Amino acid sequence: MSRFWSQHVAGLVPYVPGEQPKIANLLKLNTNEHPYGPSPRALEVIRSGADEALRLYPDPESTALRQAVARRYGIDAAQVLPGNGSDEVLAHVFNALFRHEGRALYMPDITYSFYKTYCKLYDIPVSLVPLAEDFSLCPDDYIGLAEKPAGIIFANPNAPTGLALALDEIERIAVANSDVAVVVDEAYVDFGAESAIALIERCPNIVVIHTLSKSRALAGMRVGYAVGSKEIIEGLIRVKDSFNSYPLDRLAQAAAVASIDDQEYFLEATQKVINAREFLTKQLEAIGFDVLPSKANFVFARHPRHDAAELAAALREAGILVRHFSAPRISQFLRITVGTRDECARLCHTLSELTIKTS
Repeated sequence: MSRFWSQHVAGLVPYVPGEQPKIANLLKLNTNEHPYGPSPRALEVIRSGADEALRLYPDPESTALRQAVARRYGIDAAQVLPGNGSDEVLAHVFNALFRHEGRALYMPDITYSFYKTYCKLYDIPVSLVPLAEDFSLCPDDYIGLAEKPAGIIFANPNAPTGLALALDEIERIAVANSDVAVVVDEAYVDFGAESAIALIERCPNIVVIHTLSKSRALAGMRVGYAVGSKEIIEGLIRVKDSFNSYPLDRLAQAAAVASIDDQEYFLEATQKVINAREFLTKQLEAIGFDVLPSKANFVFARHPRHDAAELAAALREAGILVRHFSAPRISQFLRITVGTRDECARLCHTLSELTIKTS
């Protein structure tokens, strides 16, 4: 430990993102990026926005972006908090909503691993709730809790499983915990699940997190946002403005607005991903994989006769990256991003050769 560090730094366990290698001709199916690229409108405003106006600070309130999200979901712009990617928005959520005098934050045992990182950073106790044997989240596990939680958070669809809860199940959890924030991280919701934004009017303790990195194909621009009651968003804004009053640059704001408004391209591109996901699932099952029913832009799969870590390593040697997690319960699974149909076919052809060769 460096003598210059604050005391808590040595105990932090940083989040490890998916590999971003610099290797030519690599098929990159490990970080759930969109295979079809951003809206042409978004690209055009980025090009046209690269002018002398960049000498000026951006709008600190991201007004146009908040209004675009409000139009998209039929809500008030005051119910939206944009941020520098959904990870920054989540950091503000943990800081503003979950620090309650030692009470524990409830979350699934298998979910987005950054949640635990934020708990360590903000000194928030954690209560891990095991998923069922089939990796589904059971709403009853979050109802009638013996101790009042600091809050509840889960991804829907979940990561890395891809499984999704229905809105009535989310509402049951929120109603049963009406005095605390129930945060629904919807990074992948546009690929087949329903958004809990529809529940916020009835359940003002629900907070929904979205990112433009996945279904809007703007991972390189770093834009995310929270949607909640005006009361909750006011608290998040207090934290945001105590941390960074200018989180989104001018180009990111303009690209995000253009992307959200280009609904035709969005629907076309997401449907292509959904179609490719169904193709990939069938191809994987045909070569012996067990594949969970995904509502995301990835699949979570295992082969009963082959070690997942060994398969991931062999795929890398063949120029294909997938994500392998060594965590308990999921160490024999691979998380595979849905690419184009041709990319999915290349992956499955390689996997077929590997499984035949090592059988």
